[in-house]
Amino acid sequence: MKPRASEYLTMPHITDSHCHLDFPDFEGEIPALLERAAQAGVHRMVTICTKLKNEPTVRAIAEAHAPVFFAAATHPMSAADEPLASVEQLVEIAKHPKMVGIGETGLDYHYTAESKAIQQESLRIHIEAARQTGLPLIIHARAADGDMAQILTEEHAKGAYDCVLHCFSSGRELAKAALDLGFYLSMSGIATFKKSQEIRDIFASAPVDRILVETDSPYLAPMPHRGKRNEPAFTAHTAQVGADIFAMDYADFAARTEANFDRLFAKAAAWKP
Repeated sequence: MKPRASEYLTMPHITDSHCHLDFPDFEGEIPALLERAAQAGVHRMVTICTKLKNEPTVRAIAEAHAPVFFAAATHPMSAADEPLASVEQLVEIAKHPKMVGIGETGLDYHYTAESKAIQQESLRIHIEAARQTGLPLIIHARAADGDMAQILTEEHAKGAYDCVLHCFSSGRELAKAALDLGFYLSMSGIATFKKSQEIRDIFASAPVDRILVETDSPYLAPMPHRGKRNEPAFTAHTAQVGADIFAMDYADFAARTEANFDRLFAKAAAWKP
């Protein structure tokens, strides 16, 4: 049975801190998708632009829908194929009231190791933009733990910035390096998979006040939807696993991740429709 509108107000609220609503998978479906999210208690989401040429499209989605915010960057897997972003370009985009993060940027040596030099250059540009704007950096890291930890640490020593390692599925050493810098780890559907006990253990050893939840939809649907198209409503399944990891009631874990999101994404927390 569909919850009444009044029931939405009493459901524990959570935020999908990372999704891709501009992808073709969701074409023509965003209003229905937002309704399903609301029914699951997902009252906010950040849709991520992965190529700056697509930023107007992503921005328009955020402008059209009150629960949606956006972030923008050049994804590391596109760093060699897209024009190199400039700090000035990112700072200008960040003036938009619903642009709340610099990302996703980072390093991916699993699929695109041949472009590691340009990925590192692009990452440092995005870090400087995060520094100048005060917006959190949103990091994609795959098969690059050593270089990622080194660059994040080196750059932080030059000047502080905030950061979340999205869809965290890296090793314990990168998690420690990030947490030591005051950064956040975001839990995706990967944490719900049966073979992800090591990832769950890493999250369990982290402070709960550094944890966010996300879908990375349309990818990585959590159990029990694994193998299907992911969507923001499914954040609730990941949050339930997060509550289990930290031995917390769902409502308490939801409230903690909401406070974490508001602290890191302060611009989104302060936004008024």
